[in-house]
Amino acid sequence: MEASARDWSKSDGDGDFQGTRPASHAGSWYLGNGARLSSQLDEFMSRVPNKLDGKDLPIPGARVIIAPHAGYSYSGPCAAWAYKILDLANVKRVFLLGPSHTFYLKGCALSTFGKYSTPFGDLVVDGKAVDELMENQKFSPIPVEYDIREHCLEMHLPYLWKRLEQTLGSDSSRFPTIVPVLIGDLSADGEKAIGALLARYLADPKNAFIISSDFCHWGKNYRYRPQLYKGLVRDQDAQWASLKIQPGFKTKVDGSEPTDAEVPIHEVIKALDDLVIDSVKTGDHSDYYSVLKGTNNTVCGRHPIGVVLAALEEMGGDQSAESKGKFQVVQYQRSNLVEKQSDFSVSYVSAYAIL
Repeated sequence: MEASARDWSKSDGDGDFQGTRPASHAGSWYLGNGARLSSQLDEFMSRVPNKLDGKDLPIPGARVIIAPHAGYSYSGPCAAWAYKILDLANVKRVFLLGPSHTFYLKGCALSTFGKYSTPFGDLVVDGKAVDELMENQKFSPIPVEYDIREHCLEMHLPYLWKRLEQTLGSDSSRFPTIVPVLIGDLSADGEKAIGALLARYLADPKNAFIISSDFCHWGKNYRYRPQLYKGLVRDQDAQWASLKIQPGFKTKVDGSEPTDAEVPIHEVIKALDDLVIDSVKTGDHSDYYSVLKGTNNTVCGRHPIGVVLAALEEMGGDQSAESKGKFQVVQYQRSNLVEKQSDFSVSYVSAYAIL
């Protein structure tokens, strides 16, 4: 399918983009038929309680979520938790932040398309916001070919459409615009710099943020296979080097430490994910970055998560009070419970923050 894109050299700053990004993964990663897809999403969300910790869903003020982006048969049920919580009642613009899977990206990149297609209809890109961000040299355009091939943002659009329809009705002209952003390879300081730029958007109650990320990718194809070996968690794909940060495991009834054979690989995966999840929940960007560096956990959206953690820190103020401005994790799932080295697994997390 031919798709035109914004000529940034001729940008007039009014956000008048052209071209619609096709729903390139519809029919493969998720159902391409709108009616069947709608029923599937309804079924996924029906598995999520209508109340959480005594609060009706969606939770007022829950404008930021972390949700997975694998095929819906794998991660759809987990993502349903974040989306059922997401509060879109007063939102006029939705930022979608995800990692680049199709090309190496240093820094950040923005879509040049005017719309993103879904099996339900098209969502309009907020050209004005994209132009504002493009004024900063930390952002570049996403090459059209890679924009179409990338799945991490597209996988959120059917869920977003469904929740917008539930919140605002079937008239899509009332739906908020979207801002698709790929967050590439960044240092800790780089994440903080982008977080500082996005903090003013995050502080605006008319903006919502969707962070696209899977968690641990375990398996030979991912070149990451840590397991308990000789009393320490070591990675076979790093010549059995021990991880700098070691997870703990439940001691046995007699108080002794479990042996290597008594800790299956899937428990190691969960322990490594728990370290990252706990660091996300603290809201401490430096702690989060250190945990990822110390475990090498293959969280593909580590930089988008890091950028938003940095933005929340930048906002400061009463965001540090109680749980406001800090992520609450509501669901953790894995595609497979790994028992042997030939297995593979991807972990999925749903989380939200109230602002």
